[in-house]
Amino acid sequence: MDTHEESTLLGHGPCDNCGSSDANAEYSDGHTFCFSCEAHKPSTDHAPKTVNKRNPDLLPIGDYVSLAKRKITEATARKFGYSTSTFKGQTVQIANYKRNGQIIAQKVRFPTKDFMFVGNGKECGLFGQHLWRNGGKTLCITEGEIDCLTVSQVMSKDNKWPVVSIPQGAAGAARAIKRELEFVSSYQKVVIMMDSDEAGQKAALEIAQLLKPNQAYIAELPAKDPSELMMAGRSPEILTAFWEAKPYRPDGIVSGADLWDEIISDDDTDSVPWPYEGLNTITHGLRKRELVTLTAGSGVGKSQVCREIAYHLIKQGETVGYVALEENCKRTALGLMGLAINKPLHISKEGVSNADLKLAFDDTVGSGRVYLYDHFGSLSANNLLDKIRYLAKGCDVSFIVLDHLSIAVSGLENGSDGRALDERKAIDVLMTQLRSLVEETGIGMILVSHLRRPEGNKGFEEGIATSLNALRGSASIAQLSDSVIGLERNQQSEDEANQVTVRVLKNRFSGETGIATTLYFDKQTGRLSESEFTQDEFNAEY
Repeated sequence: MDTHEESTLLGHGPCDNCGSSDANAEYSDGHTFCFSCEAHKPSTDHAPKTVNKRNPDLLPIGDYVSLAKRKITEATARKFGYSTSTFKGQTVQIANYKRNGQIIAQKVRFPTKDFMFVGNGKECGLFGQHLWRNGGKTLCITEGEIDCLTVSQVMSKDNKWPVVSIPQGAAGAARAIKRELEFVSSYQKVVIMMDSDEAGQKAALEIAQLLKPNQAYIAELPAKDPSELMMAGRSPEILTAFWEAKPYRPDGIVSGADLWDEIISDDDTDSVPWPYEGLNTITHGLRKRELVTLTAGSGVGKSQVCREIAYHLIKQGETVGYVALEENCKRTALGLMGLAINKPLHISKEGVSNADLKLAFDDTVGSGRVYLYDHFGSLSANNLLDKIRYLAKGCDVSFIVLDHLSIAVSGLENGSDGRALDERKAIDVLMTQLRSLVEETGIGMILVSHLRRPEGNKGFEEGIATSLNALRGSASIAQLSDSVIGLERNQQSEDEANQVTVRVLKNRFSGETGIATTLYFDKQTGRLSESEFTQDEFNAEY
């Protein structure tokens, strides 16, 4: 920046170049300088008097005094080179930046709390850096010079702890550290104590990412900055923040030593039983934070099995979200109600009194533990994900049934580049999003997926065995599912048309796979059970 002899600082405002809200200094002669991106607009004066950046005019060093309001002692100010001076007849504070025993830059602070920077900003280093040798155990980095003085004084009365400050605010923090990375990296531990606002915390992360693994520690302040704590008489909290600073790790990296509480918790392994004992034996129950894919050929009974699972969960006291994209809410409701009284109500309500209907309603969809999505057909993926997220977080559902994947994918038309996605890519995208949503919300999800048409003369409607390779669309269905369960039924058989074989194709929890059980469909009751119950047996059981 040029230093204009005849201009005075008017204030700080936004920078059009970098977007900073307050780093752009405006001067009386019209010139501006951004302390964040160093963008410079020349003076409107046709013949400005300037000083070359390499040979700036520095203010004379005045007296070293205590900063009573900030509770900074004269000794601390003198140690770091924080003094008073005069500028155009007014008293100012100056933070002197030294290198090799010479002052090469100054941060000038006005009574109005405005500031300007004079000297060589690119070679000034960090405030206080001249006091400390390269290499040591612990270095603390603050966002401002006053904070640097504060932390140093709190750490020890004789200011023996290495503390420095970045020169030009949070926006320029990473750039300043990059220039002095050799010095900063020479310390075993670097405690980064930026302001607690959004800009300060962003700067802390940017600095941490420049350092070696296990070197950066980020302090969490219970106020805006250390100076605010000092003025409020809360200096011990600065020490606490320093010593309890947490080691920086990139998102997703977890220390095994931090997992004890999670290890002894049973939340992850708590399970709800399936309605079928054969499935319980192999899978050890149905769990939250798991995505279970249910697959079968057309007409085998996927939707009916989903309703049986949902009804069973409701009876277990769980709250269920039901997203059926191939049927309206009334059809889903009647299907669940029918299970409560062993009548296929979606076919006919004949012979069922309104009183019995009300009992079935109160037992299922009217229980307050069922939420349905009133939508038929395809919808955008983002819309679908938003609805599932709301069911999980807004309605506190524990499990969600999504029936089915193919219709959901049909709404995912374009990728990030705006081009149409083929079915495989669309499934990859949506499965990844669903998997992430399960982890984010903690719900359990039962997802219905179709099978691709097999080669040969027989189809899945004739009872051929299901397999992971037969999943329609993408290998990501199997990869991202915790369990995959296949249903098999020979619809053409005279003897076995009402029998459904349940095969576990994938089981991440225990690794066990194979045929789990056989279900029998009763046309009279509309129920699927593990045994050929009579109507009286159903009534006794339920």
